[in-house]
Amino acid sequence: MKNHPAPLRCNWQHAQSSRRGALQAGAIGILGMGMNHLAGLRQAYAADGVAPSGKAKSCIYVFLSGGLSQHDSFDMKPNAPDNIRGEFRPVATRTVGLQICEHLPRLANCSHLWSLCRSLTHGSNEHSAAHHIMLTGHTELPTGFNPSNPRRADFASIAAVAGYALRQKQQNNLPTAVVLPERLVHNTGRVIPGQHSGPMGPQHDPWLIEASPFHGTSYGAFPEFAFDHQDRGDPDQRLFQAPQLTTPDGHALQSVRGRLALLESLRIQRHNLTVHAQVENFDRLRQGAVTLLTDSTVHRALDVGRADPKQLDRYGRNSFGWSLLMARQLVTAGVSLVQVNLGNDETWDTHGNAFPHLKNNLFPPTDQALSALLEDLNSTGELDETLIVVAGEFGRTPQITLLEKAYKLPGRDHWGAVQSVMFAGGGVVGGNVIGKSDSQGAYPDEQPVTPENFAATIYDALGIPATAAWYDAEDRPHRIYHGEPIAGLT
Repeated sequence: MKNHPAPLRCNWQHAQSSRRGALQAGAIGILGMGMNHLAGLRQAYAADGVAPSGKAKSCIYVFLSGGLSQHDSFDMKPNAPDNIRGEFRPVATRTVGLQICEHLPRLANCSHLWSLCRSLTHGSNEHSAAHHIMLTGHTELPTGFNPSNPRRADFASIAAVAGYALRQKQQNNLPTAVVLPERLVHNTGRVIPGQHSGPMGPQHDPWLIEASPFHGTSYGAFPEFAFDHQDRGDPDQRLFQAPQLTTPDGHALQSVRGRLALLESLRIQRHNLTVHAQVENFDRLRQGAVTLLTDSTVHRALDVGRADPKQLDRYGRNSFGWSLLMARQLVTAGVSLVQVNLGNDETWDTHGNAFPHLKNNLFPPTDQALSALLEDLNSTGELDETLIVVAGEFGRTPQITLLEKAYKLPGRDHWGAVQSVMFAGGGVVGGNVIGKSDSQGAYPDEQPVTPENFAATIYDALGIPATAAWYDAEDRPHRIYHGEPIAGLT
C-alpha cells in the first residue's frame, strides 16, 4: 500500500446550545447530525483548499446478507467437477466473453453498464464477523469484538464514515447516509455488528428507514418471493409500509400509523419546533432541520407506493423492488449514500435448498430490481454520478454439501476466501472484469482485493480525499482510507 499524506482535518467546535425543543420531536437525531455544525464544517473544509474530486455524487451500496454464491451467479465454473459447478449453466451477456448465471437474464442484457471484481477476499467464515468486515471495510476485527453484541468500540460502518465526510458538500437538509428498509437482525433477535458509527458516536449513525418489520424465519422479497431456508411453514405476513423514521439514538415515531397520520404528525411537530425556534433562538441551520420534516421531496422519495405504476412494475412490486426504487429516489433527492439491505439477515445464506431458492425466490426479484435501477439511472444520465456496489459478507464454498438434518436439498457453506462484487456507475467502466479466482472458485488467482480496497473505492468515487480523517471526542484523528481504490475499475 502507498503511504498517505497527513490527514485532512475536518474539525469544528461543538455548540453547547439547548437541544430540548428539537429532541422533543427528534428533529436533530432524525437527521443523524447537528445541523448547526454544517456551516462550520464547510468553512473548515474550504480552508483546507481540497475539494472532492470523485465523479459520483452519491452511492447505493446493495448488501446481500448471508453471502451470495459466486459459483452460481457471477463467477461460474462450468468446467469444474459436478460437486463444484452446481446445477446452473452460464449464459452469454451483452459483453463479449463475459458469462453469468442463466437465471440473471436482465443483468446479462445490461452488462455494458456494470463491472465485476471476482477476487475480493478476507479471512472470516463467520456471519457476524464477516458482516462487520464488509460493512466497515476493515479486515481485522477490533479488540474485544463480540459477534453477539455490537459495541461503540467496533469500527464505524462505511455508510457512517461516508456520511461524516460528505456533510461539507451537502447542499440541502437531507441526511448524508441512509440505511433501508430494515436493520439487519439475527433470527434470535440480536443486532448484527458493523451497522453503526462505532467510536464516532451515535450522532453519526446512518439514518435508518424502517419500512420492513423484523421476521425471524422468513426471507427474501416479500410478499411474492418470501421463503424460508428450512421450510418451517411460518407464513410471512409482513407489509412494506410507510417508513418508521428512527433516530440514531433509537427514538422512533412509534405512534405514527399510515400516510395521513404521518403527515399530520409532522405538521404538528413543525409547528411545535417553530415555536421552540422562536423562543430558544435556534440558528438558521437548525431551522433547516425543521423544514426537512415537511419537505415534499423527502415525502415523495419515501412514498414508493405512489410511484408511477409502470415504474413499480419495472422494479417489481416486492420488498426488493420497493427498496431499490426508494434508494433511487433518495439519491435523486440528494442523499449521498444509501445502503440497501436486499433481504433481512442471512437471506442469502444458502446452506441447503440452494438451487431452487436461488432460481425461484432470490434471483428473479434481484435481477429485475437491480437491472431496472441501472437502466433507470442510465436513461436519465444519473448513472454517471451514482456509484452502485453489490456485495455480501462473503462467498460460498466451492464444494456442494448436504446438511441432512436441516435441509432436504444441498447447498454451499460460508467462504470468506473469495467473492464476486459488482460495480456500476460513478465513473466505473462497464463490461469489465477485475481479478480472477482459481479454477474451483476457491481463492483469488489474480489481483486479490481486500475489504479496505472495497471501502476506498467507494470513498474515492464520492470524492473523499485520501488525506481525510474523522476526529473523535478527544480530538484524535482517525484515517478514513486504509487501502487504495481497486485498480482498473475506472
